[in-house]
Amino acid sequence: MAPAARAWRAGGAAARVPAASSSPRRGTERPESSAIVSSNLQWGGRFAAGPSAIMQAINASIGFDRKMWRQDIAGSLAHAAMLAHVGIISAEDEAAIREGLATIGKRIEAGEFPWDEGLEDIHMNIEARLTQAIGEAGKRLHTGRSRNDQVALDVRLWVRDAIDGLSGQVEDVMRALVARAGEHAGTVMPGFTHLQPAQPVTFGHHLLAYVEMLSRDLSRLRDCRARMNESPLGAAALAGTGFPIDRHMTAAALGFDGPTRNSLDSVASRDFAAEFLFCCAMCATHLSRFAEEVVIWTNPYFGFVRLSDAFTTGSSIMPQKRNPDAAELVRGKTGRITGALVGLLTVLKGLALTYFKDMQEDKEGIFDAAENLTLCLAAVAGMVRDMQPDVARLEAAAGAGFSTATDLADWLVRELRMPFRDAHHVTGRLVARAEAKGTDLAGLTLAEMQAEEPRITEGVFGVLTVQASVASRTSFGGTAPGNVSRMAAEWRERLA
Repeated sequence: MAPAARAWRAGGAAARVPAASSSPRRGTERPESSAIVSSNLQWGGRFAAGPSAIMQAINASIGFDRKMWRQDIAGSLAHAAMLAHVGIISAEDEAAIREGLATIGKRIEAGEFPWDEGLEDIHMNIEARLTQAIGEAGKRLHTGRSRNDQVALDVRLWVRDAIDGLSGQVEDVMRALVARAGEHAGTVMPGFTHLQPAQPVTFGHHLLAYVEMLSRDLSRLRDCRARMNESPLGAAALAGTGFPIDRHMTAAALGFDGPTRNSLDSVASRDFAAEFLFCCAMCATHLSRFAEEVVIWTNPYFGFVRLSDAFTTGSSIMPQKRNPDAAELVRGKTGRITGALVGLLTVLKGLALTYFKDMQEDKEGIFDAAENLTLCLAAVAGMVRDMQPDVARLEAAAGAGFSTATDLADWLVRELRMPFRDAHHVTGRLVARAEAKGTDLAGLTLAEMQAEEPRITEGVFGVLTVQASVASRTSFGGTAPGNVSRMAAEWRERLA
């Protein structure tokens, strides 16, 4: 990536501003008050009158696409450098463009840039201000490109940057979960199916399940980035251009693997954006499932974990309340992220080739989904590090609901060579007997067990504790504490 283009996309003000050129500028800065009228002069002579107020309101996107200013400047820097390299513009013009864009970037960063809704979007706002500042050289910048490939480029750059940021956050949540899983590799808790007690598991094993889910989310984000990492710049409006541009040069300058291979597809396709939104929606869904568990676990009737004041709120009327609002909001925001995916797919489904103004509707959903997933990831990472499991409560709950019944059935198969289906029936009768007696399976006497199956021995009681149950689950991927400790260590190494 060219240094100037890389700098604009990287971050802080000092890093983003390319060095000012010492070359003289063509044209002089005109006063702000004299410049840009409300009708878009970029259209030239085709339209005699300005747009109606309604048309301007529905057409303008500068209110939201200004988020892409860094990406727009990066693309223009790369394009200008290429135009100069192939001799389409002079080195003097390229230097003036570079200096002018640097100044514009500084002003946007400082909050001093005068956005003009009459110029519709980020591209025209920057180009018009550049032309106002440096004169004729600014008018030459758009040679060999169109707003169609320009916006396709900016959105790709923005999504690519968003993926990089979100990927780092996903890894942070995974690290938080792995750390807590290592602490609680042997902490017993109830495992559920249908939200009913099923079999004992360990708290660490439960947390590592979410690490696996998030690892797939991370893989999807990386795959999405790799698939979209082609530059549409130079596809122009839809058919390419007759100018001798070097699309490979601009692609390399902007960190792409290469240019897109079909000019029509370059400007018409937003499947990379839809794929990104699916990645966001799937990741948010996983976070929402965890958030739902936090809501359940913090309920006093469960009392499995406690969150501090940092991630809970109180009630305006009930002083005893401690509401898990951070978890609830993660759960709630998942709906709007999924909605952004459905919205974009709905926009795209009826569009012939190539570009239509409908595609302007891609950006707000993308921006909103990425920003809200950023919040959700931060909230979940914080809750994981903040929550305090009640180990005694978890262990007590782990034995409820005859959760060691499967261990009893397995013992009958292992020790008495009983077919599993027969062992299942015998265990079911023993559960019914214990339930009638008001005890758990371990509370039955040997005589009571032998009334259902005479071959049962005292050895059966060794498998009926929750500790024995989890310890026995040593198959690969099972909940045995040793397994959990090893898997947590493996994840720590992978995430290091």
